[in-house]
Amino acid sequence: MKKKTMISIAVAAALLVTVAAWYARSSSRKFSGEPEAIRIAYSPFISATLFWIAEERGFFAENGLSVTVRKFDSGAEALNGVLNAEADVAVGLAEFPLVRKTLLKEKIRAFGNIDKTELIHIVGRKDRGILSGSDLKGKTVGTALKTVSEFYLGVFLNQNGLTMQDIKLRDLKTPAQWVNAVADGEIDAICIAQPYVDLIQKRLADKAVVWPAQGGQPLYSLLVSGNEWLAAHPQAAKRFLKALAQAEEYVVRYPAEAKAIAGKRLNLESAYLEKAWPQNRFELSLDQALIATMEDQARWMIKNNLTEAKEMPDFLDSLSWDALEQIKPEAVTVIH
Repeated sequence: MKKKTMISIAVAAALLVTVAAWYARSSSRKFSGEPEAIRIAYSPFISATLFWIAEERGFFAENGLSVTVRKFDSGAEALNGVLNAEADVAVGLAEFPLVRKTLLKEKIRAFGNIDKTELIHIVGRKDRGILSGSDLKGKTVGTALKTVSEFYLGVFLNQNGLTMQDIKLRDLKTPAQWVNAVADGEIDAICIAQPYVDLIQKRLADKAVVWPAQGGQPLYSLLVSGNEWLAAHPQAAKRFLKALAQAEEYVVRYPAEAKAIAGKRLNLESAYLEKAWPQNRFELSLDQALIATMEDQARWMIKNNLTEAKEMPDFLDSLSWDALEQIKPEAVTVIH
């Protein structure tokens, strides 16, 4: 009897500790006070999924943030929105626009990353004689200039013995142009990101040939803001990251619901989501590999005379890790 009593007491104590821990975590998530307004610039890609989940599930509100959003067609345009004071933070931004603006000495920093993915591809038209990468020579190839798609087009051409000078380059700025220009035959090929690659394939059917363009190099999905905003709003930045950390946990615990949120925001079919989802790592990070990637892209820009800069900047100056170290310290592996 005494043994049973001891066991009952131990179980009750363990339950009490569990409940207390749950209450502490739940209480810490509640923000009391006046919500702080934060303006977000985003572009419609799956790499922004953690942001959409945090918004949909009310995690920003829980952390004392009143979020308003503005949509841009590309990450580069979203970053311009920040620089033009139309937004406070650009969400889901590939590293290439940040590299480009750093070379221009703009005062901006990434304070987190929310995805690593491979979603950029080359789509060519077989009926234009494109069966291999080298067949792009002399062809009209579209991409969104000043975005990471331009960089990976250049890399793909180099891997196939070509340069940008060997093609007729067409700048396409909107999703409708990305799909229609190649599907309607205005251009011969395009380098662009998913989900637009999938839409083009559906239009072209067996006339399409597709190659991955990234060569195993992951594409980042950064959170970028101006230095002044980060300095003036350290608590808002921290609460913003906390909401995204909650979204990261939600993806792990409720993958089906997370996919549904992303599908609704991008108007994607479930079949495509099932195919694309495993190609993404939806988690907060700031890692050392990001620095190496940014340096690689800067070298490419300098070599191809796409910038007036001639020297490699210190990309540590383009990152801010203070807030993320407080929210998820293990996510910061950049050497500083």
